[in-house]
Amino acid sequence: MAEQCPVCGKGTLRPKRVREEMFGIELGTYAAEVCNECGEVFFTSESVSAIEDRAKELGLWGLASKVKVARSGNSLVVRIPSPLARYLKLRNGQEVLVAPEQKHKLVLELG
Repeated sequence: MAEQCPVCGKGTLRPKRVREEMFGIELGTYAAEVCNECGEVFFTSESVSAIEDRAKELGLWGLASKVKVARSGNSLVVRIPSPLARYLKLRNGQEVLVAPEQKHKLVLELG
C-alpha cells in the first residue's frame, strides 16, 4: 500500500526518478517518491547523498549564504562571499548589471 503524502495529506507517494538541479545547473536524475496530488518530491537518503556529492563535485555546494545589506555613502552594498566570487570568477572593478526580477529577487548579470 502506498504511503500518504505528509504535506497535503490527500495524495499517495509513488516512486519516480526526478531530475534535480542547483542554481540552474543539472545534477542528474535520482530516485524519489512523488505525491500524485500536490507533486511534492521526497528523495531517498541515497539520492540525497548522491545529489550532495554531485553538487560538491561541480563546486556548487555551499555557494548560497545569507549576507547583510550595508550602507556605503548614499548607496547600499551587498557583500559577495569569496567562495561565490571565485566560482563566478568575479574580479575587483568588474562591471555587472543589477536588475530586479519580480518583487523579491535581485539578479546580477556578469558582463
